[in-house]
Amino acid sequence: MTSPWDKARTKSVATQVTPSVESKELRLYGFNAVQAAFERRPQAFRKLYLAESRVPDLKAILKWCASNRIGYRIVGEDDLRKLAASTHHEGVVADVLREVPMRFDDWLAGLGDGPACGLWLDGVGNPHNLGAILRSAAHFGVAGLLVPALSDLQLSGAAARVAEGGAEAVPWVQMGDAISNTDALHRAGFVLAATLVDGGEDVFASPLPPRLIYVMGAEQAGMDREFAQRCDRRVSIPGTGAVESLNVASATAVLLAAWTSRRE
Repeated sequence: MTSPWDKARTKSVATQVTPSVESKELRLYGFNAVQAAFERRPQAFRKLYLAESRVPDLKAILKWCASNRIGYRIVGEDDLRKLAASTHHEGVVADVLREVPMRFDDWLAGLGDGPACGLWLDGVGNPHNLGAILRSAAHFGVAGLLVPALSDLQLSGAAARVAEGGAEAVPWVQMGDAISNTDALHRAGFVLAATLVDGGEDVFASPLPPRLIYVMGAEQAGMDREFAQRCDRRVSIPGTGAVESLNVASATAVLLAAWTSRRE
């Protein structure tokens, strides 16, 4: 696996922050995902499809659509399933403008002082894992989801549904050069902790700093070992050994709970 430290040198940052034409819109489905998007950025809505049974629950969105000439249609179950490409549409599908990720420098400048925890996603790609990570991140008040420069990770409708509204609560941060960004995080008082299946400090027994970035590895390959050695700390979640490890989404929830417990 090529380390993010090497990857960051091979492609300009500018090419990573310009969304492609195909990715400018996102198809959301699931009641909480659609409702959270409307509450935070109603101007992003472009089309709405809903089951007749959902009309009472979505009156505010329908009023907005009517006032702003945004098309909406009441459709049947088969149409909703086809639109969402899923049976888990919960009676509503919406096409919205995809939110442009924050620039790393802007995100860091806006954080302010005090405790903060971020997640650096080193290779996470499964949409259900991403959605579960976003849900946990929203629950624990994560300051930002840091996405490496060369990552093709994007929010999908499936991830947003699993996040149950959490995708709207966590800033999505586009990183640039990994070394420069790490230096900037250090200057801002952050400690980078690589998360390992084994061989790291017990996350429950070790002190966790008030400003922390957890680096989460890919689902199958885990953390890049060179990258892990360059991090300030390496932490692991102890277990019985009955299974090899937690999946990345479950591990994220445990790690965030461990950090939050120190603040309380």
